[in-house]
Amino acid sequence: MKSITIHGIDKETEKLIKERAKSAGTSVNKIVKELLAKALGLGKDKNDHRAEFLDLFGVWTEDDEEQFLETVKDLEAVHPEDWK
Repeated sequence: MKSITIHGIDKETEKLIKERAKSAGTSVNKIVKELLAKALGLGKDKNDHRAEFLDLFGVWTEDDEEQFLETVKDLEAVHPEDWK
């Protein structure tokens, strides 16, 4: 893979890139590659935000689901007195 050197990056841009890398727990190089790919529309669908929620997928057990559905069961009922 080729390497690219970018000259003249202003201090604010450098700071934001480093902060993003630190908060993501990854390298500046990886963040810059991700930003370039995103800006160029490469890779995944621009409207596909599933990756942002991967930490939430598949974390419920069957018992968790059952408990949740039981808890929200009352929300499915329509109470005519609420519409007066």
